[in-house]
Amino acid sequence: MKYIIAVISMFIVDTATAQHLKGILINESGLPLEDAGVFNKTSGQHSHTDATGHFVLERTSVQDTIYFSSLGYATQNRIISQTDMNKSFTVVLKESSISLDQVVLTSQVDALSKLVDVDVKANPVKSSQEILRKVPGLILGQHAGGGKAEQIFLRGFDVDHGTDVAINVEGMPVNMVSHAHGQGYADLHFVIPETIENIRFGKGPYYAEQGNFNTAGYVDLRLRKRLDKSMLSAEVGQFGTRRFMGMLNILENQNNNAYLASELYLTDGPFDSPQDFNRINILGRYNHTLPGEQELVVTASHFSSKWDASGQVPQRAVDLGIIGRFGAIDDTEGGQTSRTNVVLNHTKNVGSGKSLETIVFVSRYNFNLFSNFTFFLEDPVNGDQIEQYEDRLMTGAKTVFNNSSTKLGSLTFDYNAGIGFRYDNIDDNQLSRTLNRQNILERLAFGNVDEVNGYAFAGASVKSGKFIFEPALRLDYFKFDYYNRLSELYDNRSEEKMAISPKFNTIYSPTQNTQFFLKTGIGFHSNDTRVVVANRGREILPAAYGVDLGSIFKPLDKLVLNATLWSLFLDQEFVYVGDAAIVEPSGKTRRMGVEVGARYQPFDWLYLYSDANYTHARSTEEPHGADYIPLAPDFTMAGGITLGKTDGFSGSLNYRYIDDRPANEDNSIVAEGYFVTDANLNYGLRNWTFGLIVENLFDTEWNETQFATESRLRNETIPVEEIHFTPGTPFYLRGKVTVTF
Repeated sequence: MKYIIAVISMFIVDTATAQHLKGILINESGLPLEDAGVFNKTSGQHSHTDATGHFVLERTSVQDTIYFSSLGYATQNRIISQTDMNKSFTVVLKESSISLDQVVLTSQVDALSKLVDVDVKANPVKSSQEILRKVPGLILGQHAGGGKAEQIFLRGFDVDHGTDVAINVEGMPVNMVSHAHGQGYADLHFVIPETIENIRFGKGPYYAEQGNFNTAGYVDLRLRKRLDKSMLSAEVGQFGTRRFMGMLNILENQNNNAYLASELYLTDGPFDSPQDFNRINILGRYNHTLPGEQELVVTASHFSSKWDASGQVPQRAVDLGIIGRFGAIDDTEGGQTSRTNVVLNHTKNVGSGKSLETIVFVSRYNFNLFSNFTFFLEDPVNGDQIEQYEDRLMTGAKTVFNNSSTKLGSLTFDYNAGIGFRYDNIDDNQLSRTLNRQNILERLAFGNVDEVNGYAFAGASVKSGKFIFEPALRLDYFKFDYYNRLSELYDNRSEEKMAISPKFNTIYSPTQNTQFFLKTGIGFHSNDTRVVVANRGREILPAAYGVDLGSIFKPLDKLVLNATLWSLFLDQEFVYVGDAAIVEPSGKTRRMGVEVGARYQPFDWLYLYSDANYTHARSTEEPHGADYIPLAPDFTMAGGITLGKTDGFSGSLNYRYIDDRPANEDNSIVAEGYFVTDANLNYGLRNWTFGLIVENLFDTEWNETQFATESRLRNETIPVEEIHFTPGTPFYLRGKVTVTF
């Protein structure tokens, strides 16, 4: 009995008697600093601030040296006194130029995100597409007039439009389940690039808070909570490009802040048939903060886009002189889409080191796309144009409890636990054969989808010496419902499925500037509801089994190196091909790779970075030579040089490279690689900034997206399978003027 009582007492240690250091980090304006680093140089213990600026640091004693750091602020050192230990105190960080030495290598599983924050701050993005390129190893390609979601490549995946990368904005999902065009479709064009604060990401299926689509990795964009200054900008360039953007402070006091942002973007593009592209974005954010107590952020946004697309063209049509590289076989392609979002984020401290984070979101989404990939293969008279359409309402909520001040005997650990749901109601989800975007010739698929995903997760971070162990578990429940409106009789079918996803990560930090990690975990991506009911619920949540072994070194204050070996194995899956309304089976696959990166800032005004990624990707159930994974890139590389403000001037030079890759299973058709360089130059004069932006500086001839497709032109008697491509942007010059006030 005494033994049992002793064991129980270990689990109920009163955290109030532990050596906690408590405080709040704010800037010089009195506003809380979120996710700032708090590092105990003496004990190696670390923590970070929550949304209200509050932190709790375990295992701290009088005379310990503490670092307080946040990107864009001068790092502050503090030797802890007895007074500091007795009560919560406030630390004020002063603004400073962006520098790598502001990043402290704390033992966090997503530590690389902190380094990429420097990339974002040092060279702000100019488009929502470009923000994803900040993720090391992630490559994008546009192939439908600028209005369609980009094709994504990451870790040897042709992710299509998001099937294996979970993308969120402020915690709200971007990926669309059971989408009319493709599973996991993720359109980020509703984000105004100037509103982006930072980007958080992780590769592999190792993160308990990330569920559906988190196999190759996840990306979570964070938006500005407040503006330093209001801003107006105008941009004009080649191909009829015009862009106007404004961000205005409308409320600013000690505890409340609100701003409005809007963007209008117009362009014809470099194509022979003008794109007539237009996009409008409107966003409003309200922030109420009581430092150290709670924070409420309400975000409302609306996005609408419309375009005519030249689409993909067959290589033979260009070789024969039928069209030019920027021509079109069917120039009646195009589409329109819109999305309206309301997101509520709330954080509240509920005790020493304890907090509740809640998100609630509602999104209304419409999508209408006209495409023609095969031209006259199926219908030699009218052509093969298709229409994909849907009308969607998405809603969801998530609450997470965080506790960073728990003891179990001599062990100190943090833990979190969360619960949430997502519901998608999709009406008129359809695929139809059309003519000239006017006449429906035949409906191939037409129905309503209801999909529910409920989930719960829990994880802990246990520190023992120089090691941190992070076990976690996630449970997902899905209910799929499909009402087939093409059936003459009432045809409504439902299926249910559950997925259990364990994770276990280990971090070893022998010194303050060195980290080794081993990540392991299981993830999954759901399949289209139409696949689920067609396959009667079997093998419709294919699992991904991953392992990462890597390290991050900081040999100098302003030099960081990283390297990772990784492997990812995917179970059998069935894929719904939205362009053809068919279920296409795919076997097991294995991917192995290596990633290396470097970031160096020899001077405050000079910043260099580069990332290289190699992947060996193969199907495991196909014979040698026929086991290639179509469009899976084996080598990619990206990097750049950023010049900080010197005598008013600033700028950057960035490159991206992707190697040749197989376009089909036996590598008999090859998608050509490319090396493209972009540049920008800015000059600041008081509150005015004048800039030049150049895409494809050296006017490289490159193909942005490529597919091995069987098609037939109007006068051909037999079909031909070959590369069909969307040409990459040629030399593209734009001028920009920005004023702040």
